[in-house]
Amino acid sequence: MSSDWQLEFFRGVALDCWRLAVTPDQTRAEAEFLQKALNAPPASYLLDVPCGNGRHSIELAKRGHSVTGVDLSEEFIAEARNASVSLPARWIAGDMRQLPWRAEFDGAFCFGNSFAYLDPKQARVFLTAVAHTLKPDSRFAIETGMAAESILPGLQKTRWYRVGDIYMLSENQYNPREGRLDIQYSFIRNGQGETRPTSSYVLTVNEICRMHAEAGLRPVELLGSINGEPYQLGSTRLILVSAKQ
Repeated sequence: MSSDWQLEFFRGVALDCWRLAVTPDQTRAEAEFLQKALNAPPASYLLDVPCGNGRHSIELAKRGHSVTGVDLSEEFIAEARNASVSLPARWIAGDMRQLPWRAEFDGAFCFGNSFAYLDPKQARVFLTAVAHTLKPDSRFAIETGMAAESILPGLQKTRWYRVGDIYMLSENQYNPREGRLDIQYSFIRNGQGETRPTSSYVLTVNEICRMHAEAGLRPVELLGSINGEPYQLGSTRLILVSAKQ
């Protein structure tokens, strides 16, 4: 599996599928959660990395925060720019591991499964880069569905989904030696099919917490969803909130 699979995956039908899968109500609820989890006072400077099409940051900017979004997908960055012309937002097409700011932000977040796209070595690089961008005691929230305690207990070989007019098949192959889940996605729309591979690294919650601590991010909360219940074995998602030491 190429380490650069993201360059080919995040375009066209894959992005259309994601746009259809997320509702405005979901975005508003997640933005509300982020404000509280990050202890973000009015007019905070917030970092969204990677930001996708900026749905969280745009909602947060509407609430008076100044936001910066970084993402590898130029298609999504262009979409975010077009949707936020009059808002306090800046968008940068770039690598989530290469963040130039130092002690600039009042909070940061990484929502979606993007953290799992990085192997353990690169995940540490990312977390260190995020820590450098934060002011002392500022918070960082990360969400992932790829924690071992979430994904492995109920892992299915194949799953079909329908999102709007798009049919999607996911085929899973777990490599225990590498701690890596390879997923091949097949998209069908208007009779046309397209297949794209992805790869995610599966880490235990303990490993993820330890990586944060090593990067100078002290874990303060382990949640199972934006509703605030504690994370436990089998929780669908992990939300880890940490504080810059």
